[in-house]
Amino acid sequence: MAIAGVIFFAKSIKLTTKFTSALDIPVEFIEKNVKLRGKLCHITEKGLEVEHVPISLPFLSSLQRKWQSNGVLLVRLAGVELTPNAMVWLQEELKPAQMMWFQLLGREDLVLDCLILVNKGRFFSVCLNEEILRQGLGKTTRIEGLHHDSPLYWKLHKRLLQAELKALKKNKGIWKEESYFEKLRDHISNNKFVQKLKQFVNWLRIHISK
Repeated sequence: MAIAGVIFFAKSIKLTTKFTSALDIPVEFIEKNVKLRGKLCHITEKGLEVEHVPISLPFLSSLQRKWQSNGVLLVRLAGVELTPNAMVWLQEELKPAQMMWFQLLGREDLVLDCLILVNKGRFFSVCLNEEILRQGLGKTTRIEGLHHDSPLYWKLHKRLLQAELKALKKNKGIWKEESYFEKLRDHISNNKFVQKLKQFVNWLRIHISK
C-alpha cells in the first residue's frame, strides 16, 4: 500500500506540474498523446502561445502556487498548413485568455505539434485543426511527431482530409473557384501570341510617333 501511495503521489506531481517549456514535458506524455489544458496568450505566425493550466488537487494547491513559474508553450496545429487568412480567422474566433485542450502528438525543439480543442457551449467542442480545413483556410500536411505507419496517424489524417474535402466541395477559402470570365481573362493575358501582339503594337506606336 505504501509503494502504491508513492507511485500515485509521483503521478499526481507530474499531472499537477505546470509546464513552461516544451522540453519540460515528460517523453511518456508525448508518447501516450496526453491531453493538457491551457489558456491562450497570443496568436503568432509560428503557432499559439498557451499558458499551461495543470490539474489542481486540494492537498497540493498551495504548493502548486508556490512552485509554479511563468512561461508559455508554443503549440502548433498538427497536420495543417495555415494560410495568412487562417491567422485572421483565429484572431476573430478565439477569445483572449480562452481555455483549450491540446493533445500532444509530437515535439520539435521548443514547439509542440497538437490537436487543439476549444469548447463551443457546454456540451460541444471544436477541433481547430479540422475547423480551419473545413473553412478552406489551410491544407492537409504530414502530422509531425507520429509514426507514418501507426493507426493513430491514419485515423487523424483521415479526419483532416475529410475536413479539407468539405471545403473543396463547397468551394470555400482557397478552394473557391474563379469565375469563367476570370479564367478566360487570365488565359488570354498569359497567352504567348497575345503577349507578342501587344509587344508589336507598342513597338508600332513608338515608331509611328517618331
